[in-house]
Amino acid sequence: MIKRGKPDKDGVVRVTFSLPPDQPPGPVSVVGCFNGWDPYAHPLTPRSNGRRSVAITAPTASTLHFRYLGDNGVWFDDEDADVVHHDGGRLHL
Repeated sequence: MIKRGKPDKDGVVRVTFSLPPDQPPGPVSVVGCFNGWDPYAHPLTPRSNGRRSVAITAPTASTLHFRYLGDNGVWFDDEDADVVHHDGGRLHL
């Protein structure tokens, strides 16, 4: 699940990436153009509601390219992305 906030006064949008507790099992990170495709920059962490999530901020009107990286180097996409392509998801802010 992807949740977009409203732009703040500085033109920045908060984007939250969220996954169920064990689907897929093991650690997961969101990697993309916003973090230099660094798999250690944005790991999803458990929340009190049982989901795992991480939030990032990005300029309004930008396009984010991203994928999830799971345990054992497994890459996967988010069906909630605006576009899911062979090279990952795209999210238009």
